[in-house]
Amino acid sequence: MIKTIPALLASAALALTPIAASAQSELDWTYADGSSAERWADANTDYAPCGQGAMQSPIDLSDANAFGDIEIAASYGMGEGTLKLGTHKVQVDAPAGMGMISGDMLFNFIQVHFHTPSEHEVNGQRYPLAAHFVHATGDGVLGVLGMKFQEGEPNPALQAIIDAMASGSGSKVTLDFSDMVPDDLEVYRYQGSLTTPPCSENVNWHVVDEVLEASSGQIAAFEQALGFSARSLQPRNNRLVVAPGN
Repeated sequence: MIKTIPALLASAALALTPIAASAQSELDWTYADGSSAERWADANTDYAPCGQGAMQSPIDLSDANAFGDIEIAASYGMGEGTLKLGTHKVQVDAPAGMGMISGDMLFNFIQVHFHTPSEHEVNGQRYPLAAHFVHATGDGVLGVLGMKFQEGEPNPALQAIIDAMASGSGSKVTLDFSDMVPDDLEVYRYQGSLTTPPCSENVNWHVVDEVLEASSGQIAAFEQALGFSARSLQPRNNRLVVAPGN
C-alpha cells in the first residue's frame, strides 16, 4: 500500500503549521519513568490538556474494544529531509509530496520523530524504538502513523539518520522514508493526543501492528541521542480502539 497516492498529494495545496511541541529547543518539561504520572500541566498552564484531557496518548492497545480493517493508502519514498536535534528530539522534517489517506481524510506528511522506548503498549510490551510519522490535513487535524522496532537486521533509513547526526541539527539527510514503513499497514486506530506538551487532543492515531527491525547498534544510537523518551500510559476512558481484524 506504499507509494499509491502521489498524484493526490501533489494536487492538494495544504496550508500546514508547525507542531509547537516539536519546535521547542529548551524544554520546560521532562519525562518520568514511563509509569509514574509526568504532571506536565503543573509546569505550564498551556499544558492543561496533559492533566485534564480525556483523550490522552499513549494507551495500552491490548485494551481494544473493537476489531476491523482500517483502510489506509500511503505514499512515502526517497527524499531529502532536514534533521532537527534537541532534548529528547531526533526529527526529520519531510519534503513535500508524501502522506496518507485514512478514511476520507487526506494527511500530508510533515515530519518523523522517534521515541526510546516505544510509547504505546501491546500485550504488556514496549519495544525499544518507535518512529512517529506526523501528518496534518489542511485544516490542522493531525494524523500519526506509528511504527515499532525490535532488535534484528539494520534499517537503511535509520542508518542514514544516524550518519547525519554527526553533522548536527539543520543538516540535510537523504533517505527512503518507506524503509521505515511496512508494506502491510494493519493498524490499531483511535482518537488521542500528542504524547508531548501541549498534549493537544486532535490526533488520529494509527499504530502499525507489524514490528520492524533495527540493529542493536542503531537502537543504541537513538537511545543515546534521545534518552528515556516515553510518556506513561494514559486512561482509555471508554474511547473506541479498533484493533486489526485478523
